[in-house]
Amino acid sequence: MAANRKRRTSKEKPEVIGFLGVGLDNQDGHQRLTRSDHFVLVGGSEQTHEKMQETAIKFNEALESKGKELREASVEEILDLFREIHDK
Repeated sequence: MAANRKRRTSKEKPEVIGFLGVGLDNQDGHQRLTRSDHFVLVGGSEQTHEKMQETAIKFNEALESKGKELREASVEEILDLFREIHDK
């Protein structure tokens, strides 16, 4: 391990830097990959991948409407945004 590698202390707040979405229901052999500022979406059936894309778009819009960058949002705020998106 490098001596200059910074370790996170237990007092530091967790920081979310992005999301990985993985769809496991692909049976058509098509490889799907979508990348955006905060998301990397891989795999899934056409329907599943579209649902992940829709969630990513709605999340980005909701975060933008709050006037925040992802790194500025707390884990609780991020979870609330996902809940709001899912409940609609």
